[in-house]
Amino acid sequence: MKQKILSLALLLVSLTAIHAGDSPDKAALPALKAATFDVDATPPLGSAMAYDPVKRLDELTLRCRGIVITGAGKPIILCAVDWIGIANEGHDLFRESLADAAGSTRDRVAVHTLHQHDAPGCDFTAERLIRDLGLKGFDRLDGGFHRDVILRTAKAIKAAIATAQPFTHFGWGVAQVKEVASNRRILGPDGKVRAVRYTATKDPALRAEPEGVIDAEVSLLSFWNGDRPIAMLSYFACHPQSYYRTGVPSPDFPGIARFIRGQAVPEALHVHFNGAGGNIGAGKYNDGAKENRMALAQRLADGMKQALTDTKKLPLISTDVGWETVPVKLPVAPHLKQEDLIKDLKTEPAKGYVSKADQLAWVVRCKAGHAIDIGCLRVGQSRVLHLPGELFVEYQLAAKKMRPDLHVALAAYGDYGPAYIGTTVAYAEGGYETSARASNVAPEVEPILMNAMKQLLGPKK
Repeated sequence: MKQKILSLALLLVSLTAIHAGDSPDKAALPALKAATFDVDATPPLGSAMAYDPVKRLDELTLRCRGIVITGAGKPIILCAVDWIGIANEGHDLFRESLADAAGSTRDRVAVHTLHQHDAPGCDFTAERLIRDLGLKGFDRLDGGFHRDVILRTAKAIKAAIATAQPFTHFGWGVAQVKEVASNRRILGPDGKVRAVRYTATKDPALRAEPEGVIDAEVSLLSFWNGDRPIAMLSYFACHPQSYYRTGVPSPDFPGIARFIRGQAVPEALHVHFNGAGGNIGAGKYNDGAKENRMALAQRLADGMKQALTDTKKLPLISTDVGWETVPVKLPVAPHLKQEDLIKDLKTEPAKGYVSKADQLAWVVRCKAGHAIDIGCLRVGQSRVLHLPGELFVEYQLAAKKMRPDLHVALAAYGDYGPAYIGTTVAYAEGGYETSARASNVAPEVEPILMNAMKQLLGPKK
């Protein structure tokens, strides 16, 4: 009997020792926390947007919002802005300022726009070049307001980190978004683009064409503290325009969808990212009628709602979260020559968004050897790729095929310097998106980005 008692005592001591040996390792893991921030990014009356000055402010404002993740190495910052684009040195300063505010580094910050057209654009390289050339008429490049938004966002991040919430779980959900996205490029029998179905298409024959190659899925990555949602990050590939050139800053239908979901789940900050929607728009389902804005917004919101309903939650520890980047140098479009651009800028009127000033800024950046960081967020079995420009949807579809064993989403419209980024074959097909006035990169861009995505996603295990 004594022997049995002794054996039991030894077993309990052994189990206690094993448990005690495990505890320090678990206790040593840093706690995961999430800090959310939300800043008004609406330009004031009279200031210049991408196409028109602000003549009136609307009920809905433009937002600069996102999340800071701590506990997985240096802080990871994900930020989405209701602007048409943030390019070159503007993108650099945005990321550097947010990194400094969070105690992180620029390579761990992703800043994206949703690409609304009744909104500002930001490019401090173009601003500097135009100033140095002594040119007038480029009010949209005046960066005073943009710098103010960057400063206020940095302050908001500092304040948010002080009250960051622990998160114990993440969620992943996917749903179909019906009758919103359609491919803009309508091919003829010769394989060339015979028509572009823009985001507002009045021609009923073009609207009657099939949806074409799209990604109809909205992906939802969520962060939870137990049963309490902290942040909902959604990803959907489509140009965000229903109508524009109104002189009224507008988050358009993705911003309204985000607002609807925020009202339905007010405990969480809702952050939306535009996926690879460079050749995707709402043209099949939008003839430009004003009422279509709410119809498109409700359809996207319905998809977001279903994605949350279908979300599967899983527990997390700090080692389940990570961030990795691959720097890439993108090839300049062969038609862009610095000397010619400067000459044209001195003689042509200032007009358009991707104008000679934007193109010159991109050429100067590339000549200086600038590389763009392609980022990848890892949260459990989910991966989110962060890429530049107006990326074609084929990149997003390819990324999902690379790792069918993972949950993959993509945020495009990071550094807007490259403008449209087509596939190699798309440049031979013609069409607006790959034309000399729309794309600042050469057809050789595709293998560079595909290889970066493969490297970040890694081989299937």
